[in-house]
Amino acid sequence: MKTARPRTLLALAAVAVAFAAADTYVVVLALPEMMAAVGVPIDQLQEAAPIVSGFLLGYVAMLPLIGRIADLRGRVPVLVAALVVFATGSLLTALAYDMPTMVLGRFLQGVGGGGLVPATLALVADLYPVERRGVPLGVVSAVQEIGSVLGPLFGAVVLSVADWRFIFVVNLLVGLVLAAAVRRLAGHPDDRSGARTGRFDWPGSLLLLVTLGSAALVFLRPPALLRDVTWGELFVPWTGESRWTTPIGTVTVVVGLLFVIRTLTASRPLVDVRAWRGIAREADLRGALLLAAALAGVVLAFATADPRVEVFSDRGLWYLAGGVVAAVVFVLHLRRAPNPIIPTGALRRTPAWGSMAVSFFVGAALIAALIDIPIFARTTIYPDSQLLAALVLVRFLVALPVGAVVGGYLTQGLPAGVVTAAGMACAAVGFVAMSSWHLETLEHASATIPLVIGGFGFGLALAPVNAAVLAATDHEVHGLATATVVVSRMVGMLVGISALTTIGLRRYYTEQQDMPGVREVCDGKSRCEAFTLLLKEAGIAQEHTVFLGAAVCAVIAGVLALVLFRSAATRALDARTLLRSGG
Repeated sequence: MKTARPRTLLALAAVAVAFAAADTYVVVLALPEMMAAVGVPIDQLQEAAPIVSGFLLGYVAMLPLIGRIADLRGRVPVLVAALVVFATGSLLTALAYDMPTMVLGRFLQGVGGGGLVPATLALVADLYPVERRGVPLGVVSAVQEIGSVLGPLFGAVVLSVADWRFIFVVNLLVGLVLAAAVRRLAGHPDDRSGARTGRFDWPGSLLLLVTLGSAALVFLRPPALLRDVTWGELFVPWTGESRWTTPIGTVTVVVGLLFVIRTLTASRPLVDVRAWRGIAREADLRGALLLAAALAGVVLAFATADPRVEVFSDRGLWYLAGGVVAAVVFVLHLRRAPNPIIPTGALRRTPAWGSMAVSFFVGAALIAALIDIPIFARTTIYPDSQLLAALVLVRFLVALPVGAVVGGYLTQGLPAGVVTAAGMACAAVGFVAMSSWHLETLEHASATIPLVIGGFGFGLALAPVNAAVLAATDHEVHGLATATVVVSRMVGMLVGISALTTIGLRRYYTEQQDMPGVREVCDGKSRCEAFTLLLKEAGIAQEHTVFLGAAVCAVIAGVLALVLFRSAATRALDARTLLRSGG
């Protein structure tokens, strides 16, 4: 694909990836208000779990299919489609009045956000020759990591001046603007779907506008119309209490169905569903759904757990069992399908599947830094400021892109396994140092040293891990291969934070058992302060345990890299090409 402004196009794609990464964590501060908006009491936090797990499910489960479609259809069409899906999910979330609608919106946000990563990475390879890919691919890697901390910060800023819905309104506007800008800058993308071009579909556009307009009325229910004697009848259900059994709800459903029929039957529809349906079949939709079910079992098993007492809940065991069954059926499908989603032999080389194993443990270690460093800051010196606690993590994050660049150049002359192991050793050293932090450590400049060492170590490992999977796979499956590395790391993050938090909290409760009761201690101000100090010490002990567990995960990742990357011919590649990362 040719375009006159590749840097601008890449910058837009990088911004899109950053927004998608930030959206993973944007609900951290807004969750209580979102719960209230859909009628979930604040003391029933477990019922709000689908708001978070819905996004993760969409992000992880659909990523392999989108990566494969990006290989088959082209990069820009998938990138634009992902942005549109992300914007649609943002709109549904902003307008949500019940839990199913909000979960659906978050799921679509996850699907769109996850689809941006492999499409953007493949787009970089299309836009830049081999000798010029290093810097742009390093930028993509950096913004994806930084997005994880920008999410809570972005949410904090918006909530200080506006309602929680404005967060998703911003996402909607950004998604649509980026989709239009990317499509315009790309000119005529390498669309291999065979989609027709020609006369604009005005009937389809009209049906879509009516559907969107009436749906907005169903969701918003403007008070002025509700109170009106005549217009208010549009919002009175014919039966039951559902908004969709009202006259305006019925209009929305009927016109929406007409729009779907139009897209399936028109010779030049506004949305060429038939072309995408053909691509989905070519990409092995059945296999993708089986893989999605297997990944969904893992996501739901850990996302529904209460980490204070268990790694996964009793219901999570059923989710996990279902995921295992789906995985077995998926493996059988791969052996029988003529064109499976994972082409035969695509990941057969040891460094290819080894990169997924290494990425899993990298993710398990990395999530401990992203979540528990701010928690430690809140426990100790910033108990009343989420913003200042998050800024402590910035010291860790600023070293990530530096490490990514250095790792790319080192892999030019050193084996990928050696560079990865060195990076994970740095991360482990950083975590071990953090496990000795005390109440006043973050007040001293010396606390920055393990943060920088740890961040640099994780950055150092990004390039060689991705170099290994690139060197061990064919160009035709790079989108899929990159997607599998991203999925592995996301699953590692989910499993890692659940397991490490469970272990850490058990240490916390063990520490609490040795404390006297509140009534016995708090008979005076000084004693209450002493009890608060004891609670902080128990919290610090919990974080120490998590940091040590993360150090173990980092060591495992390094050892696996040394063993599994031995045959990866990464030194034959250009050093800057090795900065391809995003997973």
